[in-house]
Amino acid sequence: MALLIVHVDIAVLPDRVEDFLAASEANARASREEPGVVRFDVIQNRDDPAHVVLVEIYHDEAAAAAHKETAHYAAWRDAVAPMMARPRQATKFANHSPGDLGWVSTQS
Repeated sequence: MALLIVHVDIAVLPDRVEDFLAASEANARASREEPGVVRFDVIQNRDDPAHVVLVEIYHDEAAAAAHKETAHYAAWRDAVAPMMARPRQATKFANHSPGDLGWVSTQS
């Protein structure tokens, strides 16, 4: 089964970008320690700093579900809710290239 890659598209209120990024980085650091997480990136649009995308790569659906059960995810979700200009939108992808073995993971 291919890795699960999730892009979470977020429009942040312009005056809350720094707070949002700080909260998201804390969540990302903790998420990278989860056993089923291959990568967890926070990326920001160069032309629109209030546009942030989380790129989450999991071994499988179970790892993604386990992530949503963590205390750090719940803390992030609650902290950033009032910082968003609209509800976040997640899109799920299956990995095709490089193959799953081409991804480097410190977690198994």
